[in-house]
Amino acid sequence: MYLLMIILFVLGYIAIATEHQIHVNKAATALIMCSVLWTIYIFYAPELYTSPLDQNHAAIQKTTEYVTHHELIEGVGEVAEILFFLMGAMTIVELIDVHGGFNIITRRITTRNKRTLLFILTGITFIMSAVLDNLTTTIVIVMLLRKLIQDQKERWYYAAVVILAANAGGAFSPIGDVTTIMLWVKGNVTTGHLIPELILPSLAAALVPMFIMSRKLNGTLETVSNTEESAHEPTVAEMVTNRERNIIFYLGIGALVFVPIFKAITHLPPYIGVALGLGILWVYTELMYHEKGDSIKEEKKARIQKVVKRIDMTTILFFLGILMAVNALSFAGILQDLSKALDEAIGNIYVINIIIGVLSSIVDNVPLVAGAMKMYALDPANAYFAVDGAFWLFLAYCAGVGGSILIVGSAAGVVVMGLEKVSFGWYLKEVSLIALIGYLAGALVFILQDSYIMPLFN
Repeated sequence: MYLLMIILFVLGYIAIATEHQIHVNKAATALIMCSVLWTIYIFYAPELYTSPLDQNHAAIQKTTEYVTHHELIEGVGEVAEILFFLMGAMTIVELIDVHGGFNIITRRITTRNKRTLLFILTGITFIMSAVLDNLTTTIVIVMLLRKLIQDQKERWYYAAVVILAANAGGAFSPIGDVTTIMLWVKGNVTTGHLIPELILPSLAAALVPMFIMSRKLNGTLETVSNTEESAHEPTVAEMVTNRERNIIFYLGIGALVFVPIFKAITHLPPYIGVALGLGILWVYTELMYHEKGDSIKEEKKARIQKVVKRIDMTTILFFLGILMAVNALSFAGILQDLSKALDEAIGNIYVINIIIGVLSSIVDNVPLVAGAMKMYALDPANAYFAVDGAFWLFLAYCAGVGGSILIVGSAAGVVVMGLEKVSFGWYLKEVSLIALIGYLAGALVFILQDSYIMPLFN
């Protein structure tokens, strides 16, 4: 059964990585894999916990109850913390977006100089992805690119840098990337160490590729012809005032930024903080629409109960399936055995994490990080694996930034591939090497910082 679980997980992993080729959504694969692995594990558990001589009916029943009442509940609790946080954060971002809040940022960009625009977009994307999420930030910036750049092939270069900056910006923030959120929610890293220790590596991963890519861009952009549609029905963003739009934007961003502060003050899990922020936004929008009355038709009002339907629930279900599948491998002891094998074969935590980062460009980084968290448990006695240890901080960087090496390696890359029709081959030829250089540059900065600079402050 031990070997069967490994084989099924690998097969499921392959199906997830090739979802576009096999035309089966990765969420469906993850849910099936989760259910099958837990089913196998509950039959395998008596062999794991009792000797063959003690495997009577009472012992098997006791083991089954332990798995279902303790391990399964523990696993669901861990995953639920992450999912509730994500659902709250995603709802806040959708609420800002549907009311046109991001226009506050995008409408201020007026430069026509190609290199200047590249520098501005890199900075905005880097900062936005640290506060929001990589996917939303990328969508907002790509929509802006369409308004600024007429030539699609030229837009691809900017979109590529947006991918790199979004992934780099999300890596140093506790709420910027799903994998970092996982490490932060679980308590492997804290805001006080994550931001100061990953800000320089993340900047290197964004700035080095930006400067290399800027050499491909010279001159000024052509003016995009804006042909206004003759008559169109006003959107929600057009029906709210600038003041209301600004309040929703600042309340939403403030709610997300406040979550790490809330956690530090109360020691409550992050999903409680994001629930508080979402509740405040909910109250404001309800009062706002109440004051407007019939000036906006009821079906046009973007209330929370309507906005929440825009959340990508397939992503939530994918996280549920894959994280619970990883939990099954962990409770079965498979991941612990794998960690011992890696330690014996490689040993160096920096090399292990760099390999994980490169792998995250090929396969989804969520199960990679989930697996690493189960393989290497928190260990206060070991400086590398204690809270805010070098292994966890470097894992956050590598898993977040490594996905940029291939366009299919991150949510930001996939959305650009879909929106701008960027081909895998073009990205591989024009961007992958530059992304790898940026990734390794940031990794080098972290290793030097961890080896020579941080010890001076301890």
